[in-house]
Amino acid sequence: MEESGRAFVRVRAPVDPEEEESGRAFVAYSSSSSEPANKWMAFGSGSNQNGSNPDQVLTEIAERTAEWGLQVRASEDGSGRGGTSEFLTNLGEGRKRSSERFAGESTRTSEDSSVGRESGAFPRVSQELKTALSTLQQTFVVSDATKPDIPIMYASSGFFTMTGYSSKEVIGRNCRFLQGPETDQKEVDKIRAAVKSGKSYCGRLLNYKKDGTPFWNLFTLTPIKDDNGNTIKFIGMQVEVSKYTEGVADKAVRPNGLPQSLIKYDARQKERALDSMMEVVQTVKHPRSHIQETSNNEELDKFNLDSYLPATQTPKADPVATASRMSIEPDKKARNLGRISSTAFKSKRHSIERKQEEELLIEPEILMTKELERTESWSRAERERDIRQGIDLATTLERIEKNFVISDPRLPDCPIIFASDSFLELTEYTREEILGRNCRFLQGPETDMSTVQKIRDAIREEREITVQLINYTKSGKKFWNLFHLQPMRDQKGELQYFIGVQLDGSDHIEPLQNRLSAAAEQQSAKLVKATAENVDEAVRELPDANLRPEDLWAIHSQAVFPLPHKRDNPCWAAIRKITARGEKIGLNHFKPIKPLGCGDTGSVHLVELKGSGELFAMKAMEKSMMLNRNKVHRACIEREIISQLDHPFLPTLYTSFQTSTHVCLITDFCPGGELFGLLDKQPMKIFKEESARFYAAEVVIGLEYLHCLGIVYRDLKPENILLAKDGHVVLTDFDLSFLTNCKPQIVHQPVSGRRKSRSQPPPMFVAEPMAQSNSFVGTEEYIAPEIITGAGHSSAIDWWALGILLYEMLYGRTPFRGKNRQKTFANILYKDLTFPSSITVSLSARQLINALLQRDPASRLGSNNGSNEIKQHPFFRDINWPLIRCTNPPPLEAPLQLIEKDPKAKEVKWEDDGVLSSSMEIDLF
Repeated sequence: MEESGRAFVRVRAPVDPEEEESGRAFVAYSSSSSEPANKWMAFGSGSNQNGSNPDQVLTEIAERTAEWGLQVRASEDGSGRGGTSEFLTNLGEGRKRSSERFAGESTRTSEDSSVGRESGAFPRVSQELKTALSTLQQTFVVSDATKPDIPIMYASSGFFTMTGYSSKEVIGRNCRFLQGPETDQKEVDKIRAAVKSGKSYCGRLLNYKKDGTPFWNLFTLTPIKDDNGNTIKFIGMQVEVSKYTEGVADKAVRPNGLPQSLIKYDARQKERALDSMMEVVQTVKHPRSHIQETSNNEELDKFNLDSYLPATQTPKADPVATASRMSIEPDKKARNLGRISSTAFKSKRHSIERKQEEELLIEPEILMTKELERTESWSRAERERDIRQGIDLATTLERIEKNFVISDPRLPDCPIIFASDSFLELTEYTREEILGRNCRFLQGPETDMSTVQKIRDAIREEREITVQLINYTKSGKKFWNLFHLQPMRDQKGELQYFIGVQLDGSDHIEPLQNRLSAAAEQQSAKLVKATAENVDEAVRELPDANLRPEDLWAIHSQAVFPLPHKRDNPCWAAIRKITARGEKIGLNHFKPIKPLGCGDTGSVHLVELKGSGELFAMKAMEKSMMLNRNKVHRACIEREIISQLDHPFLPTLYTSFQTSTHVCLITDFCPGGELFGLLDKQPMKIFKEESARFYAAEVVIGLEYLHCLGIVYRDLKPENILLAKDGHVVLTDFDLSFLTNCKPQIVHQPVSGRRKSRSQPPPMFVAEPMAQSNSFVGTEEYIAPEIITGAGHSSAIDWWALGILLYEMLYGRTPFRGKNRQKTFANILYKDLTFPSSITVSLSARQLINALLQRDPASRLGSNNGSNEIKQHPFFRDINWPLIRCTNPPPLEAPLQLIEKDPKAKEVKWEDDGVLSSSMEIDLF
């Protein structure tokens, strides 16, 4: 992809269209590609045991060895057979060298042996590394960064399949041969800059296959560095996203300057690609460990996250029935369209549930502990305390797996602004070919134009209609389409969008009537109308695409008023002094002190209100980043939620404002920092049980309050638990939270005996959020099973996360963490919960964790009567719930250290470069 002497690109194999949207390519590998090297001895020099043409055999050998970075050279007589014995000799040398990690991956020159290019150097990888890489499903290449032109030293089998090039044409070359006439040179320049600086890159560009076919390539470049920080390799991973990307349509804008498409898909695909790349990087760094893990986890390795992205379940579902179905038949909630089937895991899930039922009969002490071998991957997981970012893989709208489009009648010709993945599969069109067009492209020779006129009349009259008509796919295949059109109106009652739902009824046509039967039409009409209702509800989570840019952030400019419990604290007094003068608080009222942290869309700063001496935390989010990453509605929801909070374990919003580039929230400064940091400072990276109980109890109270307001937190983790000056917790970060309604109830517990006893428990106050969401959000290691499967979720996911949190505080790691997101999610769905016996934890703690980590939400502790069930658990027996905020936190082995203002620090201004930094770079590896 680059020609300045340092170049690179990554690739992925052509797969079924259903696979193309994923950040990973799943490719079939021939058995020969991963078999031991001595398998090559079957090709004896000069022998023809199977009656094959000797030239064909030698050609096969040459192609296979090229994958290793070797080349078979013809003998002096031109037969090529002399090269075979030379290859076998040098193969032995390569195996000896494979014991060395990076030294064994060096370039092999003609001086080392007679095998190699005539011109000299030819890169290769060690046997151990090649074996490990051959187990990966991604499409990628590994290049030698120590050579002038950064030649490819290894290419996955998917690379050859995807591009059409042979191994001879790839190994030893730079990847720029994939460029073509319409490749965006600006993106190429970005790749060159990343290569030159030794940093990562992730972007989409148009590349070309060997036969000239163009394809959209989501390319991720990552450097591998040695202990001295020198770049020694580049990994380039490619994903063909031609079917699912907006393509050039991503540059289409509305008259208001906002994107025409309702969703920006590049952000989704980049997030998945970066996660997928992590597995390749880990394999290059730790090949031996990867081989061991692969052999030990064959069943979990078959898990395919893309089967759940998006999931088939629509959000409007009966919670109890949905939860029950999810726990029994997860594979029915996954798309199987051409992807790796998850059916194999159905029996696994059944066996796990049967095992759990049987385990109830076993003594808990025996059941809940297990001797766990401390593998290399576990040790690395403890050493690499990576920053676990919250993920936002899909909105509820994107996870409705039905055939539908959304069009905007406020734009000329009522163009399509959203098309579901299922619609792409039904019609065979790519998203790039659909966005911005009217739906009439589905019409054909046998389409009844009188029916089309009925649809036009309904659009003009802004009413719903259901019809059946013949439509055509891209390839010309006709199908009977039961089409439902439904208008969607905003809060003022004005027309906002049209929702069009399609149902392929070709299998239910009455031959004589040449249309759907009355019964089939009636049943199908119910389905499409229900889908339209689900779409209507889901799309309301997103901001109106026709808003003016300044209106998108209007909520951040609204005034903030103190709530009862904290209205008299010093921070509010300082704020009121300014507002009393008639001033509107903005960025210039605050002085930057120091950065406190950064995330993927913004940063957090310690700031001082000028003239007051009061310190605050300011969360600054970059507007353009929020737009590109489909997070505008997340930022607005966070602003709405945090303004309602009035609780000692939750943050207070003092003011919010916007600049031309950022939106900012001013909240409490918590000088104790993150609970994650405090946990990491402990000698064994764990809390004593007394401390874990205290922090967990305060988290329970914080979640109880949120649920009472109808808020599902959805991102509980140690990084989002801050510590106040007195050591008590403050839950923060609500950009992934879900705000719905709550119906408080008084639940009377059953009376024991005929007479009322003084010891009779009092009535319980239960207030849990009512509605469900189906967004794919959270933090990887803390996500509940129902989020992954797309079964719809509510407040029970917060109680699952509490179980993970308690486990991490007591054991120093989360229970289902895998080497990458794919493995972590597989573990969450299928892996047995185990407790290392090497760490002493009480039975009541293990029982509580076990009760919270029930995969069936209906069986999970807290799902029926909320926090009351958890508070009554024996683990919390010694907690004085009403007075806990007046209790001093238990002493720690490594005490809490407060963040303080440095009096010697150099004064900075907002205008200085890098002060209002936006987000982390993607150079995470």
